[in-house]
Amino acid sequence: MNQTQQILFDEPGPRARRRIRIATVLGAILLAGAAVGAVYQFASHGELTAARWEPFTTWPIWRYLLNGLWATVRAAAATAVLSATLGLLLALGRLSTHRPLRWLAGAYVEIFRTVPTLLLIYVTLFALPQYGMNFPLFWKLVVPLVVSNSAAFAEIFRAGILALDRGQTEAGLAVGLRRGQVMALVVLPQALLQLTPSLVSQLVGLLKDTSLGFVVSYTELLYSGQVLSSYTHLLIQTFLVVALIYLVVNASLSKFARVLQARNGRFGGRRGRRTADLPPPLIEGNSTR
Repeated sequence: MNQTQQILFDEPGPRARRRIRIATVLGAILLAGAAVGAVYQFASHGELTAARWEPFTTWPIWRYLLNGLWATVRAAAATAVLSATLGLLLALGRLSTHRPLRWLAGAYVEIFRTVPTLLLIYVTLFALPQYGMNFPLFWKLVVPLVVSNSAAFAEIFRAGILALDRGQTEAGLAVGLRRGQVMALVVLPQALLQLTPSLVSQLVGLLKDTSLGFVVSYTELLYSGQVLSSYTHLLIQTFLVVALIYLVVNASLSKFARVLQARNGRFGGRRGRRTADLPPPLIEGNSTR
């Protein structure tokens, strides 16, 4: 188990690992059976014939879907930047020594971690326009996603900061840095380095959340697939292609997270070896001279 996983949860013991292996095998068997059953049903109803897949070999169909994918990426990028920024501020607020700030940040995180994102979208779509806050379609999707995901980002940042050795903060204070400088120059860089794979995993979930754009009629990838299937009457084929696009994009992000995780491990190993190569510090009271 790597260092980031140790931050987020305890390493399972032998019995828990055995249960995980059994559950994984059973889950794989169930998924394989469901896949075989789905293919059989599609074939028996003529959904796998070449004629029903031929439209997806043409450029206009793919251009329309790629436009939907680009809208998805734009919404996900805006949500990621705003959510990460707000989440970092909330995490610092929860760790603040000022009690009112700590309470406000904690209340925000606890409330919006439990409220469904779909409910927030409905509030943005139906309630806020009655008070003169009628956002464009793009922001009707992004604002609820930012409110919901910033609470998740805040907990990730807070866990990463708390997982660092307190000696890092004490060493920074000992050399004359103020508490804010210690957080910005010492604690946050190390916490972000350790949490990068977890942050990328959160981005994968965030990207999938943008599929809620169909509720506000924002033409992201899933809504584009819905419109396309209504036009071509190829419901199964369209949504299988849309699912394949989501799979490729999210698998690429997951691969990126694993690469960062591996680099983080190598960096930590080199740093550990360099630290181990240093001579032990001379403590005045224990000096042998």
